Amino acid sequence: MKAIFLDRDGVINRDPGFGDYIKSWTEFEFLQGAIDAIKLLNKNGYEIFVISNQAGVAKGLFSQDALDEITANMLKEIEAKGGKIRQVSYCTHASDAGCDCRKPNTGQIKKATKGLDIDFKKTYFIGDSRLDVGAGKNMGCKTVLLLTGKEDSEDAKTWEHKPDFIMNNLMEAVKWVLKEE
Repeated sequence: MKAIFLDRDGVINRDPGFGDYIKSWTEFEFLQGAIDAIKLLNKNGYEIFVISNQAGVAKGLFSQDALDEITANMLKEIEAKGGKIRQVSYCTHASDAGCDCRKPNTGQIKKATKGLDIDFKKTYFIGDSRLDVGAGKNMGCKTVLLLTGKEDSEDAKTWEHKPDFIMNNLMEAVKWVLKEE
């Protein structure tokens, strides 16, 4: 199975900024070209998994119900425009909870792909933070860092896990991945 892992905030939708969260559907805003990029992956036979840390639930900034509503609306909107996401997986624990599902740990990826035949060495994790790059690397994936505002390409040179590739946005990354195939 051809799979690809995407972070949510800063990849599919506008990131609200450091330390802030998308707390309701009214705050959710798709990034330009993101749905088209998802459709392009689907058209080329990719199963898409969204892997995202959402500690705002544990911090009490928004409820699990609000997160579920955001997810349902996001998926509905993507499907209405011809795209499909196979699964969305969230870690809603606090950053100091010590769980195995919070990126850069791989618990979310393992749970989402349990029983599926995926060659992680040929799989990409596309995200906009060092946590995404770390999770991808820890799973044995190739990684793409998107420069959508959270991280700086210069800082990435000092990270423990360095991204394999750096792109400006999801569409640019997807076109590049398809060329590499």
